[in-house]
Amino acid sequence: MLVLPFFLALWSMPASQQTDSLVLIDFSSSTAADWFVVNDVVMGGVSSSTIEVTASGTGVFAGYLSLENNGGFASIRTVIAPGDLSAFVGFALRVRGDGRRYQLRLRTDGSFDGLAYRADFDTEPDKWITVVLPFDSFTPTFRGYVPRNASPLDVGTIRQMGLLIGDKREGEFRLEVQRVVALHELPQHP
Repeated sequence: MLVLPFFLALWSMPASQQTDSLVLIDFSSSTAADWFVVNDVVMGGVSSSTIEVTASGTGVFAGYLSLENNGGFASIRTVIAPGDLSAFVGFALRVRGDGRRYQLRLRTDGSFDGLAYRADFDTEPDKWITVVLPFDSFTPTFRGYVPRNASPLDVGTIRQMGLLIGDKREGEFRLEVQRVVALHELPQHP
């Protein structure tokens, strides 16, 4: 996870001026209706979550993670415009969290269930950070397991993007997101 001056400048400029990246999610121009919630209730759990777009143009994914009834995850998803991201190398997310671990999840089709690709990231309590996730950090997952013989992520076919919490810690959670962008190059370590 890196925070560099380039990324600080990236977040301060309007999305229309960001030429080294492609903005995929920008809550200043989307609504909560663009997202849908998928929690462990689909398998008998009792976790709850919501997505809310704030007046300041951020999205807040929040709720309560419960481990009852073999549950333990809460998530939100959105459909992204079809496009080939093979000219890019990863994503940068501007987030303010609660110190818990989250996942950025991708799907290469429009299905509700099935194979997804995940990359985990940690947050710092009540602090804005930039998280960089290279495409090669995404691993295949199906219902919490890594399936055998799954193909690596095909960045030319990403159709859905989402956030998930499933850190096995019961309690309230809150993740605020400003923007998600695809990067042409990854930052160099100082």
